[in-house]
Formats: sequence, C-alpha cells, structure tokens
Amino acid sequence: MPRREPTGRRMSSVSPSDALPDHRRGGRAAPPGPARHAAGAEEVYAALDLGTNNCRLLVARGAGAGFRVIDAFSRIVRLGEGLAATGLLSEAAMQRTLEALKICAGKIDQRGVTRARYVATEACRRAGNCEAFLDRVQRTTGIAIETISTEEEARLAVAGCAPLLDRRKPYAIVFDIGGGSTELVWLRLSPETARPRPDILGSVSLPFGVVTFTERYGGDVIAPERYAAMVAEARSAMAPFAARHRVAEALAAGAVQMLGSSGTVTTLAGIQLNLPRYIRSVVDGSILTFAAAEAISARLAAMPCAARAVHPCIGRERADLVVAGCAILAAICALWPVGRLRVADRGVREGILFSLLAAAA
Repeated sequence: MPRREPTGRRMSSVSPSDALPDHRRGGRAAPPGPARHAAGAEEVYAALDLGTNNCRLLVARGAGAGFRVIDAFSRIVRLGEGLAATGLLSEAAMQRTLEALKICAGKIDQRGVTRARYVATEACRRAGNCEAFLDRVQRTTGIAIETISTEEEARLAVAGCAPLLDRRKPYAIVFDIGGGSTELVWLRLSPETARPRPDILGSVSLPFGVVTFTERYGGDVIAPERYAAMVAEARSAMAPFAARHRVAEALAAGAVQMLGSSGTVTTLAGIQLNLPRYIRSVVDGSILTFAAAEAISARLAAMPCAARAVHPCIGRERADLVVAGCAILAAICALWPVGRLRVADRGVREGILFSLLAAAA
C-alpha cells in the first residue's frame, strides 16, 4: 500500500470534539478549570509523537533559548503491529495506543498546556484506517493528532537534535531507526552562528524499521545468515541515497559526523556504558563507536529473547525488536564508515517544542 504524504494540519470534522479544550486540538488556548493561566502567565508547551512503536509526550516551559521539561511520558504501544501484512491498524494495537493517549491527555490537562502540537508518523501514513482511528482518538481523549509527511518528520527530528551536532564538521548524517520506517538525513552546517540551524541537503524515509524487520525475520535468536540478510536488505535500500548525495567524497575528506536518534542507538549506548538501568541524561549526547556497536549487536543476536528481556537497558517490550535495529544500524555503519556516532535521546518532540517556542517569541 502506498504511503500517504499529508502536508497540512489534520483536524477531525467529528462534532463532539468542537467542545473540547483548544489546547487538545494543537492550537493556542488556555485550558479550562483550575489549570487556567492568568493573562501574561508563563506558557506551557506540549509535544506528542505517535510512531509505529512508541507513543511519547513532552510537556515543557521555556528556559532561556531552550526549554525545561516538566512532565514526560513514553510507552511502547506497537501501533504498527501487523500493518505490513494487512495495511490496517489492528484493534488490539489501537486499543493499546488509546490507553497510552488517555494518560497523555491527563498530563496535558493537569499541566495546563497552552501551546501544543501532536503528530503521527509512519504507521498512520501507511494505514488505510488511519483517519477513522484518529477520529476515535479525538472523540475518546480530546487529542487531535495530525499525520505529518516524511519531510516534516525529518525537519522536526533535525531541529530536535541540532544542539548535539559538532559545528567543526561541515556535514552530518542524521538517522532515526523507527518501528515502521528508517529516516536518513544529509545535512550541511555553518560554523558561523552560535546555535546551528543546519541546511537539509537531502532526506529519505525507507519503508522498514524494527517492527517490520522483526515480523519478517524473527525476534528470538537470529542466525548469522538471517542477520546478514537484514543488513544486506537495509544497505541495498540506503545505497541510492548515499550515491545521490556523494557522501563518500565528504567522508574521504574527514568532513562528516554521524548522529543517531533512535531506541536502537540509545539501547546500545546504555549497554556500552554498563548502566545498571537506563539513564537518559547519561546516554543523551554520548559517543557510540562502531566497534562497540558491532560487538554488542553480535552478542544480542545470539541471545534468546528472554535473556535480552532481563537486561536493564533493554527490557521485555524492546527485547524482540532490538536485533532488527542492530542490523539496520550495521547497514548504516557499513555504508558510511565514520567510526563513531553521537547518540541522541531526543528528536521529533524536541523539534516540535523548539518550533512552538519560536512561534511564541
């Protein structure tokens, strides 16, 4: 099924939502009741990213040139489970997602959000019943979610990760290994401004991620030949993008850095750092070497899923998915042998928050 590429804000025409607070619909308004802000009070921002695998919310206040997070929520919902086979979101997946979004709605109301944007990505771009599901979300939770294009997703992810980029390197490969797609972005940075605003030279969204590869190749012990097949498929799909943008020439000149903003790289970073539990503040901005990624990936692929599930930086919900992510990462590393990458536990939500702050300025 071809992926839909909407470019505008999705607003449901379902009449019951008309009575809902405007901040739930992604615009600017004060919420009702005790959480209402007095005129001139500090804005409260919310950003929600509904992907193929995860539902994530950030609530923040402005702080200088950035923001300070005051609440957050993240849950693996596997909205895209079975989507590749049927072209539809399953009832079980939609129900899991609705339960997570009800929690998000409670946090949005409790924190008195005044400016917000709520977006959905690959699963909703592909699903034939996406519009019906998002109408249901709005009726049930009051949250109006827009399905964004792959180009908008890339722009927001880059905006969210930009503070981690090294201004001394003029080019960057930024990637996000998602549940149903893998995004690659080729950037050029200017060293002149204090806060980088990279130029996006090219981006591509490839129609596979950790959920789709796991459904096709398995998620328990992965034999070396099956792992190699995943790497080969991913590398073949990425090769035209690399050739089109002549990345190899910039690589040969030592002018390229790499940044990854996905659960795969944050998980591998946590393992590399021997963390007793996942700690975002330690992982975000850390360095993952290609050698470490390769060694850890080989160990994980050889483990049964149950053994991965007890690792404190993996857990039960990610245990069957992490090896597929490792294979996609291996393809990226093979195509672009930078040798190391910067790890970002940030992305689309942070990009939304920066955009909301800029609009409010």
